Amino acid sequence: MPRKFGPMSTGDPDEPNPFKGTPFEQIFGALGGAFGGPGGGQAFFQQLQSLMQPHDGPLNWQAAQDLARQAVAQQPDPSTTARDASRVADAVQLADHWLDTTTAFPSGVTTTAAWSRAEWVDQTQPVWKVLVEPVAATAVNGAGGAVPEEMKAMAGPLLGILGQAMGAMVASQVGQALGAMAGEVLGASDIGLPLGAPGKAALVVSNVREFAEGLDVTEDDVVLYLALREAAHQRLFAHVPWLRDHLIGAVTDYASGLELNAGEIQERMQEQLRGIDPSNLESMQSLLEGGMFDPPTSPAQEAALSRLEIALALVEGWVDEVVGQATAERMPAATKLREAVRRRRAAGGPAEQTFAALVGLELRPRRLRDASTLWGGLRSRSGAEARDGVWMHPDLLPTADDLDDPLSFRAEATAPAELSEDDFDAELRKLLDGTGDGDVSDDGDDPGDSPRD
Repeated sequence: MPRKFGPMSTGDPDEPNPFKGTPFEQIFGALGGAFGGPGGGQAFFQQLQSLMQPHDGPLNWQAAQDLARQAVAQQPDPSTTARDASRVADAVQLADHWLDTTTAFPSGVTTTAAWSRAEWVDQTQPVWKVLVEPVAATAVNGAGGAVPEEMKAMAGPLLGILGQAMGAMVASQVGQALGAMAGEVLGASDIGLPLGAPGKAALVVSNVREFAEGLDVTEDDVVLYLALREAAHQRLFAHVPWLRDHLIGAVTDYASGLELNAGEIQERMQEQLRGIDPSNLESMQSLLEGGMFDPPTSPAQEAALSRLEIALALVEGWVDEVVGQATAERMPAATKLREAVRRRRAAGGPAEQTFAALVGLELRPRRLRDASTLWGGLRSRSGAEARDGVWMHPDLLPTADDLDDPLSFRAEATAPAELSEDDFDAELRKLLDGTGDGDVSDDGDDPGDSPRD
């Protein structure tokens, strides 16, 4: 006899769909039918029930992690060795030595690690929770609000189950997306966000080896170049204390503006379900990735996404610039590696696209080259201190307009004059309070051009 869904059961032991007879029967019935064949629908709903076990927060993160690890296990994922760990540690140590000559920011590395893909999933999950849960919570908690008022009485207690089911579906997508990303990322900071523990510089060894194939450079050069990028990220996040919150805050600002409009969601659901072939798994996958449950973005959310995209571009552009300096006279292969990384970051992979469809966030900086040009131009005019001084406060950061014309950012700036600490603090206060005399970029006396050591 088919297994019942316990509290989710409709009372019919042959009907595993807990939404039978509700406004959501068509949606979840189609999802169940995607698995086709005898018992296919039952298998789907049993899997859905397993994702709906008691858990804290809007998502079952243990289930998401298990799904991510299952996805990773589809390909060989050898455990890292002591030799791998030593190789990464040595590369990061040399990388930090080289970076000492390009920026006054001291090393931010406290520990190093060589990760397998499964270890990347485990080690980065705490940050993914912070990034994903605000968006997921809105979708899960707002599921009941998407039901028309006249249907709420009929749905009754199933509204709570609907929220659980939505959370289970999102957890499934998160797990699949993270599992796919684990097969592509090269390190703890590869996507521009600080995904690992603060101060931990890590490389994903299997992915680094795959990346090195076909580049016509030695694997040692690849490891060292990626260690340089990882160490540069660690310096920036360690010594710009507001940056982590600035990036994550853009995500939470986006989530706080989410609103579920019942009419629009129902219309979108009906339109997408018309084109679904329940016997075609790829068709169902396109439904899940197509944003059927994604609400429309508001102007405030668009602004938050723009802020995130610009900040990611500035982070990646700064890293690209300082690593380019560090390798200019030391690593002949760096030019080829720099271009390979730029192309890879600009294009993004299938996993990043899946994640973008899931939470509505682009993880790749579209304007990396513009940002790198901006930082390099400022350094050549005013020196590395002026370039790095821009990171002292988020209000000093370049804007989208500055990236449109990167070589004009503080074009009149020259080598900074020596300021006392008191003078510098006074100038910075004037700039942030809006009491400075005119446009600071016009007279070349921008406080950001002359930071303290």
